[in-house]
Amino acid sequence: MKRPHFLLFGDSITEQSFGPAGWGAALANTYSRKADVLVRGYGGYNTRWALFLLNSLFPPNCLTPPAAATIFFGANDAAILGRTSERQHVPINEYKVNLLKIVQQMKNCSSAMLVVLITPPPVDEHGRKEYARSLYGEKAMELPERTNEITGNYAKQCIDLAKELDLPYVDLWSLMQETEGWQKKFLTGRQCSGSQ
Repeated sequence: MKRPHFLLFGDSITEQSFGPAGWGAALANTYSRKADVLVRGYGGYNTRWALFLLNSLFPPNCLTPPAAATIFFGANDAAILGRTSERQHVPINEYKVNLLKIVQQMKNCSSAMLVVLITPPPVDEHGRKEYARSLYGEKAMELPERTNEITGNYAKQCIDLAKELDLPYVDLWSLMQETEGWQKKFLTGRQCSGSQ
């Protein structure tokens, strides 16, 4: 009998989840004798670009659907227009609609699939600015390409959709900020200071 599997779907944060002390690796370890954990993280992707992957990842009425799946997008969608990462920007209303389309495709693949939404994490604006300066010196943009406030608005849309659909969710944006020093404790490398 084939073991059940979980599928983690998202951007670079999901892609890197099997790195040292990563959340995907921790999940795989927890379920090591019960289920396989598959990572489908795509660096730089937003929800608009994720829609192009849905039919290959979650074909309707697929024969071996995941038992559970996470949807972890929003960090790139929240990039600000007119800044260095504007090509990743997705308007906030479209972001919510795109998340809904992803959920619907997963449920068309298997109505029994457990779908968990994860909000984008908070943004360490100071850390990202310092990192940009270390790379580009005086040529670094003064205005951030992402802000914690705007990312928080995207997180709220993710939570609102989860509540509307009665889906479980992880409010990572809020939970991380409840810990003093979250910028250094939880964010590393590109999440903290580089591009998503």
